[in-house]
Amino acid sequence: MNNDDLKVKITQLFENSNTADELEKARVEIFGKNGLLNSFKKEIVNIPPQERKDFGLKVNSITQTAENMFSEKKDIIEKKELEEKIKGEKIDYTMPGKYRRQGALHPLSSVLEEFIELFKVFGFSVAEGPEIEKDEYNFDMLNIPANHPARGMADTFHMNHGYVLRTHTSPVQVRTMLKSKPPIKIIAPGRVYRKDDLDATHTPVFHQIEGLYIDKNVTFADLKAIITGVFKNYYGQDTEVSFRPSYFPFTEPSAEVYVTCSGCGGSGENCSTCKGTGQIEILGCGMVHPNVLRKAGIDPEIYSGWAFGLGIERIALRTCGISDIRYFYENDYRFLRNFEGV
Repeated sequence: MNNDDLKVKITQLFENSNTADELEKARVEIFGKNGLLNSFKKEIVNIPPQERKDFGLKVNSITQTAENMFSEKKDIIEKKELEEKIKGEKIDYTMPGKYRRQGALHPLSSVLEEFIELFKVFGFSVAEGPEIEKDEYNFDMLNIPANHPARGMADTFHMNHGYVLRTHTSPVQVRTMLKSKPPIKIIAPGRVYRKDDLDATHTPVFHQIEGLYIDKNVTFADLKAIITGVFKNYYGQDTEVSFRPSYFPFTEPSAEVYVTCSGCGGSGENCSTCKGTGQIEILGCGMVHPNVLRKAGIDPEIYSGWAFGLGIERIALRTCGISDIRYFYENDYRFLRNFEGV
């Protein structure tokens, strides 16, 4: 078969291919191992040496033409089959549309963001720090000595080279005091870690928001006013917010803050949530200890400040009206979908 006959044969095969199956058969007959092109290439052994270069050029030209014809025919057949498929399909405009449920924030993220916005109203900015923290920043700089129980293996995830998984977001306060001069007014939201067994009220990983305010003439009255305002804005103006003396190594004086129990509305009658007290603890706070200020290079004779720390999970339990913290971490869609509006 000479090159002109080959071109004619190839053209006829493509012209007679009107379906995808027919085109595939033509492709195999033309380009296959025993196809027309390979058979034609084998004729080179019968060509005089001086004419083989021209023969090779002809083979390449015919092959390129065949490949172009195949691509064009394939596009034509695919377009035709698609048009026929569309013509054969019918759309029932009376069928209801498919409802796709819109995503929402996890309840913990929702509560966290809401409290961030509440504190921003009072002029706080957001500061962040690493979750793998220096032992020095997590304890020493916060007036927590080496023999303090919180530094034991029972409470803290210790790592190599003097690092721990931070047990609170207080190291962010330390970092801020070291690099910034007063006035300082920040909140430090984030994830923290403690070696607690997982049960209805404890988890080894949880979330906190801590706050720090340092300036001249800062008093406990300022602390009380802002904390009371935040929780009344969050829970409602009828919520009672009370402060009770407590102890924390990094604040002096220190206090625990309680709010009206949502389970009994403050009556305390037969209430398992507050155990009859009518209130539940919500956070710890106090005036920044002078030792903490000194370690950060701030003169306690000139500046004073206060700090607080609240657990987001504890707030979310009350907000969502549930009693088991594990629900937040089980990723059960049936549970989480109930709090899309939280």
